[in-house]
Amino acid sequence: MTPPHAPRAASNDPRARRGVFVVFEGGDSAGKTTQVRALSRWLTERGVAFTTTHEPGDSWLGAQVRRLVLSPDSGPIGPRAECLLYIADKAQHVDEVVGPALDRGEVVVSDRYVDSTIAYQAAGRFLAADDVETIARWATGSLRPHLTVLLDVDPDHAVNRLHTKDRIEREGDDFHRRVRAGFLALAERDPEHYLVLPARDSIGSISQRVRERLEPLLAEVSVPADTMGS
Repeated sequence: MTPPHAPRAASNDPRARRGVFVVFEGGDSAGKTTQVRALSRWLTERGVAFTTTHEPGDSWLGAQVRRLVLSPDSGPIGPRAECLLYIADKAQHVDEVVGPALDRGEVVVSDRYVDSTIAYQAAGRFLAADDVETIARWATGSLRPHLTVLLDVDPDHAVNRLHTKDRIEREGDDFHRRVRAGFLALAERDPEHYLVLPARDSIGSISQRVRERLEPLLAEVSVPADTMGS
């Protein structure tokens, strides 16, 4: 596996593409969806072409994977099988949604990406992080975000306030604490490409910090908004 701070090969570097790839990560109920919407409004106001998307589920294959891995009615799924299902979703997602949008020169704003699999399936399920990351990077062609916004939330203030919990959200507190630690470890090893913010900060404060960090990257995007994705 490539060391965390080693230079990335040009062929795998998202900066070699025309667009900009932004990902929101964090535990359940961290506010990722809210921030994706806020960023979408700002990009619209600026006339920047963008595509918003999410994982798992925003591809024809991903929709089937989402049903399997998140439905409380699913039968038992082993940790490795669960991990591979999530990774299959990511491979299809890059091929079908993320890659084409970046090649069009758009800003791609995704709710979750590879970090979620490393945090949930490696840290959460006690799988070897190096193995999970190696497979996930291979499946996504080593495509990495220009910016990952990690909304850090204490699991005691997130999962416990959810009224309807899916299969993952129903896991115990220890599981979600391991997931949080997994996210923070990923951010710590590559601070140049991460923005870690307390999820309990105000929506406006978080949005402002994200815009400030993203602004310099937008100079690379010149596709007009009339080609904008959904």
